[in-house]
Amino acid sequence: MDPEHEAISLRRQCELLNLNRSSWYYQPAEESAYNLQLMRLVDEQYLQTPFYGWRRMTAHLRRQGHEVNHKRIWRLMRLMGIEAIYPGPKTSKSAPNHKIYPYLLKNLAITFPDQVWCADITYVPMPQGYMYLVAVMDWYSRFVLSWELSNTLETSFCLWALEGALNQGQPIIMNTDQGSQFTAHVFCQRLLLQEIRISMDGRGRYLDNIFIERLWRSLKYECLYLHHFDSVPELRQGLTAYFQFYNHERPHQSLDYQTPAEFYRPNC
Repeated sequence: MDPEHEAISLRRQCELLNLNRSSWYYQPAEESAYNLQLMRLVDEQYLQTPFYGWRRMTAHLRRQGHEVNHKRIWRLMRLMGIEAIYPGPKTSKSAPNHKIYPYLLKNLAITFPDQVWCADITYVPMPQGYMYLVAVMDWYSRFVLSWELSNTLETSFCLWALEGALNQGQPIIMNTDQGSQFTAHVFCQRLLLQEIRISMDGRGRYLDNIFIERLWRSLKYECLYLHHFDSVPELRQGLTAYFQFYNHERPHQSLDYQTPAEFYRPNC
């Protein structure tokens, strides 16, 4: 990347490298080192107990010796984009003006690749800040079709990931949560333009998108918590290597110990 290049704009350089511009403009988050430590601890605990809301998470951290109050943990969890799972839908909406689509996967037999895709966002801790990661996955095979990084929770990086996935195929149904990125008009219209049916999890229902939640768990325990990525390029390189491993080398018990790639494109 050369921001001073006379012939090729920075935007065009990002396009040529398939790099989200928000990754290039990344700046360390304006949070104290202690808050970043708390966010890392919250993230680790959330993988174990996704039903912990800010009250239980505060109590957990206090038992670990951290003198924190509810207000701080509520703010940090909101910044991280996570909330506790619930037994049923909540009445609140993350974006009141956005249309919410029904959940279409209940009792649906998913029996072939590209029948259902799913997408989700997770928080990625870094030594001096944090990023957000979105991925698009084929539900049947667990194959990760595309992913993108951003330093904000804007819709644009989710669209980048969607376009990357659509370059490889097209599902009958796309399932997401009700986050404002996925309920945004521009995201939904891109799916409808392709005549893809839209399915959305019940609000706060973690298990409605369980396979991509398991992906995040594997990614964090097998990659992010084992390595320190000091910059976005290092993080991107590490994620590229991990998703290559996940798709093509890592056998899954639920896939009869085959890899996602072998299940997604068995004849390739």
